[in-house]
Amino acid sequence: MSASSSSSTNLVTSEEANGGVTVLPGVEDKYGGVVTEISHPIDPSAFSALLRTSLSNWTLQGKKGVWIKLPRHLIGLAETAVKEGFWFHHAEKDYLMLVYWIPKDDNTLPFNASHRVSIAAFVINHKKEVLVVQEKTGRTKGKGIWKFPTGVVNEGEYIHDGSVREVKEETGVDTEFVQVLAFRQTHKTFFEKSNLFFVCMLKPLSFEINAQESEIEAAQWMPWEEYTKQPFVQNHELLRYMTDICSAKTNGDYEGFTTIPVSEHDQQGNLYFNSRDLLPRH
Repeated sequence: MSASSSSSTNLVTSEEANGGVTVLPGVEDKYGGVVTEISHPIDPSAFSALLRTSLSNWTLQGKKGVWIKLPRHLIGLAETAVKEGFWFHHAEKDYLMLVYWIPKDDNTLPFNASHRVSIAAFVINHKKEVLVVQEKTGRTKGKGIWKFPTGVVNEGEYIHDGSVREVKEETGVDTEFVQVLAFRQTHKTFFEKSNLFFVCMLKPLSFEINAQESEIEAAQWMPWEEYTKQPFVQNHELLRYMTDICSAKTNGDYEGFTTIPVSEHDQQGNLYFNSRDLLPRH
């Protein structure tokens, strides 16, 4: 759930529209709640009184969740809202979102985004050499470990696009997405969030390497067998599974998930599926 950017920016609505009661402006959401966005300065004591009046009015109307979006320049009002029972839901670089649950029954408001999405890129050429890097930062720094290019998918970026971008950024190699081969879910990782880690296979479109100076110590095309024999790979369960899956894929014994664009409820997205065993209807 996110606040609509088209919410009213006036501090108060007309009294007539609310039975003579002055309340905060609000836009009804699809779930019986209301979203309000504050855009102009207001005295904290006046804001406190307006919040109490608004909550009383929304309670009589049978509203459920109340969302207040505060832009960065009005962040001082957050303390007032918290004193009135609101709590922090999430924050972005230019706003803070607070929320309040009116009903006496259990709170059913959605939690803040709980997962980060990351990828590992399996890029293998016609010589059965895999594209690998050594990182300047992180847990493998300075250990002489060769690993797949990895990274985090950006906001608004599809998994397959993120994998192509990360390979280009880290190694300078152009690639084409082939399939998602597997994924792993872990919890309590980056700032206590969960993580979805997708292993993606990509086809190289270029072969010259130009390693990213800021993050990559070295990059090369390494024979697949040499990569798999690294103690770091052999001693880690996840990496052993990954090499087994990648080997099976290159031998034609395994099929991952390709992607097709799909739309639903006026939203465009991508569906990842096993195209070898199922051809979707168009």
